[in-house]
Amino acid sequence: MQSQTHTVPLGQARALPFWRRPTSLLFLMAAAMPVAFATWSALLNNFVIEAANFTGVEIGWLHTVREIPGFLAVGVIALILFIREQVLGIVSLLMLGAATAVTAWFPSLGGLLTVTLISSIGFHYYETVNQSLQLQWLEKSRAPQMLGWLVATGSAASLVAYGLLVVGWKTFDLSYNFVYMVSGGFTALVALFCLLAYPQFEAPNPQVKKFILRRRYWLYYLLQFMSGARRQIFVVFAAFMMVERFGFEVHEVTALLLINFVANMVFAPLMGRAVAKWGERRALAFEYVGLVVVFLSYGGIYYFGWGVVLAATLYVIDHLFFALAFALKTYFQKIADPGDIAPTAAVAFTINHIAAVFLPALLGYLWVTSPGGVFALAAGMAALSLCLALMIPRHPEPGNETVWAKFRAVQPG
Repeated sequence: MQSQTHTVPLGQARALPFWRRPTSLLFLMAAAMPVAFATWSALLNNFVIEAANFTGVEIGWLHTVREIPGFLAVGVIALILFIREQVLGIVSLLMLGAATAVTAWFPSLGGLLTVTLISSIGFHYYETVNQSLQLQWLEKSRAPQMLGWLVATGSAASLVAYGLLVVGWKTFDLSYNFVYMVSGGFTALVALFCLLAYPQFEAPNPQVKKFILRRRYWLYYLLQFMSGARRQIFVVFAAFMMVERFGFEVHEVTALLLINFVANMVFAPLMGRAVAKWGERRALAFEYVGLVVVFLSYGGIYYFGWGVVLAATLYVIDHLFFALAFALKTYFQKIADPGDIAPTAAVAFTINHIAAVFLPALLGYLWVTSPGGVFALAAGMAALSLCLALMIPRHPEPGNETVWAKFRAVQPG
């Protein structure tokens, strides 16, 4: 096993054994990350209600704290001055696994906020670097299909973990501590393997290692902002609704997530092919129209008393629509200067989390008086995102970032 300091140019990576190639590393990390993060998410609502007596207010604050590292993702730009992106991503994955493993040791508001902050630093810095590496290492022509398969891989890994949780939670009377230790420990061990077993891959285009904001990326920035604001409502309140309103237990929440992952395994590769064939504009428009309907239906559950079957169905459909978010990545890959990928990934993550820092806490207060109002707000955000997505051209590229690009006035010579 070679040292992680061994450097291999990306163009020469095909000479390596298949399991040591860049794409293999991406798939291995894609499988490892959700084992910790998705298990944490599946247990979280039940754990905080049973162990710490959380209400909507506390869960809102916890998710606000969880999103602070995402807002500070621009710190990645400073770190890659001293640490290679690949190493930073793997170390962040290790941090996520280790913090997840000890979550049940801190069953109080202060303890959970602290350990959540640590795990969130790992998660958000890993995601920032991982997105950058994906767009640098994957060819543009194959990126939508490969990103679809990466989503499917993460879903498959989560499916195995969740399947064991559904079968074993009551059968073996598993504890929160045991499940968190096993899932987080697994992710941490895989991260150590990635750190030691793979060479450092050198992309052909050096990355700009400073903060940049380019005017021509404005539509991408706005779509990222809306995506972050809208997604928080789903992540924080959709699952919380299943526990608080319908009394779902751990194995029931996990079974629901299992269905999500099976759906992603089947449909994510097909979505990748659809994005490659029909383009990012149609894919994102389809996602946002679907989300408007889903969020309005969530509101109907509270206003009209619709039942648990519909709520569970909407939750699965909602999760499936969000799998199309990789179309936003490939849109940026097509319009970006090659050296802008790493710094813009960090900037985009910060933009994505601007609303996420304050929205969960504020909406936690709205939730206790009008849960349906929270979902009505999300539907409005999805509608605005649809309007923005329609500005993406059929064939985006540098100089053709939006449908308005062709109307730019020609400067007099």
